[in-house]
Amino acid sequence: MTVSDLGEHALLARILARLPRPGAQILVGPGDDAAVIEPGRNHRLVVTTDALVEDVHFSRAWCRPADIGRKALAVNLSDLAAMGATPRWALLSLAVPGALPVEDVEQLTEGLAALAQVHGVSVAGGNITRSPGGLVVDVTVGGEVASRRWLTRSGGHPGDELWVSGTVGAARAGLEMLVAGDAADASCIARHVRPEARVRLGIVVAKAQAARAAMDLSDGLADAVRKVAVASGCGALVSGEAVPVDPAARRWWERRGVDVLDSAVAGGEDYELLFAVPPRWGGRLRNVRRRVATPLITRIGVLTRDGGLWLERDGHRHSWPEGFEHFRG
Repeated sequence: MTVSDLGEHALLARILARLPRPGAQILVGPGDDAAVIEPGRNHRLVVTTDALVEDVHFSRAWCRPADIGRKALAVNLSDLAAMGATPRWALLSLAVPGALPVEDVEQLTEGLAALAQVHGVSVAGGNITRSPGGLVVDVTVGGEVASRRWLTRSGGHPGDELWVSGTVGAARAGLEMLVAGDAADASCIARHVRPEARVRLGIVVAKAQAARAAMDLSDGLADAVRKVAVASGCGALVSGEAVPVDPAARRWWERRGVDVLDSAVAGGEDYELLFAVPPRWGGRLRNVRRRVATPLITRIGVLTRDGGLWLERDGHRHSWPEGFEHFRG
């Protein structure tokens, strides 16, 4: 059996089954957006790691080196945002083809460093090795969060409302534009090439205790809703009419006769945040919206007591679509 035969989720389950059980200092372990570690009394360390692989997560044909470095940090910052953690430090590891120009490595590092400075992140070290294939950028980010104020995927309850920040679909549409060689909309392309992590939003929501569960949309809204619902032991019902599809992405898909909602929900790399919010906490969420400069936060559905996952559109319930998964197809 190959990795492609098995699939990403089943492969991850096999890896986790072979790892030692986390010790008592691991408060949140494998299976969430980041780990929460208690290295000592009154300290809560949040750590995450992610790798960008050439021709899987980016193409040097249309991504500048500085944008690759910036994105490598941004995707990790998004994981910390989903946990409500304040980023503090990062490690950078590079697997570099020998033929890669030195200037490209320098610009990649400068792109990462510029975003690190924006968020007050110190780059504490890392590693560099030779790659026999494409470029690999592996970043680990650490941050901190107040005791019992972190957000997880598993905190939702039946009846909690599902809210999503910003709009969805632009990053997928931007990638499609780049592949097609059609720069139809610069904002969509920028969402793919230069994603913005909702760091401030995640921190404020956690501090205000305005949500019970959260996850970032790295692999799309479909993936996030499914994982939050399953981790919380709930089902979910999402209104298709409420999903905030990016207007430029909508126009792109409408011109091509593609189902707009399916494309937007299943597309990845939006790096927005999904929250599960009890109805009675609406006032807290409104206060967050006044304090954080995010385009919008939209109520799209609800967690349900049964385990069904449904998308409601045109007055009918449809099975919830699959999100992005490595090795599928």
